[in-house]
Amino acid sequence: MAVEQPLATPAGDQSRIHDIGYRGYDGLRLGRAYARVSLYSQTLRGSYGLGRSVKSKVLPMLLFAVMCVPAAIMVAVAVATKAHDLPVSYTRYAIIMQAVISLYVASQAPQAVSRDLRFKTIPLYFSRPIETADYVQAKFAALASALFILTGAPLVVLYVGALLSKMDFAHQSAGFGQGLLSVALLSLLLAGIGLVIASVTPRRGFGIAAVIAVLTISYGAVSTLQAIADAQGSTGAVPWIGLFSPVTLIGGLSTALLGGTNTFPGGDGPSHAQGAVYLLVIVGLIAACYGLLLRRYKKVGL
Repeated sequence: MAVEQPLATPAGDQSRIHDIGYRGYDGLRLGRAYARVSLYSQTLRGSYGLGRSVKSKVLPMLLFAVMCVPAAIMVAVAVATKAHDLPVSYTRYAIIMQAVISLYVASQAPQAVSRDLRFKTIPLYFSRPIETADYVQAKFAALASALFILTGAPLVVLYVGALLSKMDFAHQSAGFGQGLLSVALLSLLLAGIGLVIASVTPRRGFGIAAVIAVLTISYGAVSTLQAIADAQGSTGAVPWIGLFSPVTLIGGLSTALLGGTNTFPGGDGPSHAQGAVYLLVIVGLIAACYGLLLRRYKKVGL
């Protein structure tokens, strides 16, 4: 209970000291794990505009629809023509839709981290039990999960449609599993690259432009160099050039180790040995992105 204590002051001065006391907290302390899960959930929901304004929902939901509609059309065509297989393999679908995926990464990676940088709330996070690793893991996992939903949903549409069309169950199930593994790696890789780029600047617009530039220019440059190498007869160099773009990395890995169709010009795509190199590069890039994010936020949180 507040205690009002009058002061010995000159007449007419109504100053008072209000002793409101101090009440300690005796409730359950949920700790770092709860904070990490809450941050993950909030970031994942925000990646699709949930819990935010209607304007924030438009772009992610539109991109999600754009990803799924072509898959639904392919299924409808396969059913109408009584085809024995899908027109596009599960591992190749994300490669075809890479422009949509890149736009999603560019729009949502800055949303995940730029506002915290702009409003300088990072030190507030770290003033509680949450640590740098918890923050980075939650943001990384949330954006990767959002990307996996974006890239995995159309594969589910294709798979369900294939089964409804009475295509071979074993063949379709194997392809579906390979496709899910492919987009899982793609989601982790693009989430890491997007967050590293977005964490450099607190300005969301700059982050969006930088992510689009890195993903688009790298894919365009690699595809152009591969076409030139193939035209000049240097087919052996084509798979190695594919190491320098995130999208072609996943495409080459899918071709070499996951039974996917070749997306590179000419030849049969990377060999199994080259596929192992692709896998090592992908894992190394994901680990490097995580390490860079840890280093970045240790500095920001000081």
